[in-house]
Amino acid sequence: MHQSSAADSLGTIPGWRIFKSDANRMWATRDVPFSAAAEKARAFRTVDADDMDELRRVIDIQEQIASEADKADK
Repeated sequence: MHQSSAADSLGTIPGWRIFKSDANRMWATRDVPFSAAAEKARAFRTVDADDMDELRRVIDIQEQIASEADKADK
C-alpha cells in the first residue's frame, strides 16, 4: 500500500489518515488509538472500504462503538 500522491482528492476525516491501496481499496487508520474499553468492544483503529462514502460510514461506526464503550466504562 502507498499514500496517494493525490491525497487531497481522497478527502479528509478529522483524526484519521486516509490512503488508497495499490488495489484501489480505501483504508483509514486512526491517529490516536482508541481506549482499552473501546478496543475491548471491538472498535477497530484501521478499517477499509470500497469507496470514500463507505469508508466514512465504517469510521462513524467505529467512533460510535468507542463512544458507547467509553461511556459504559465510566
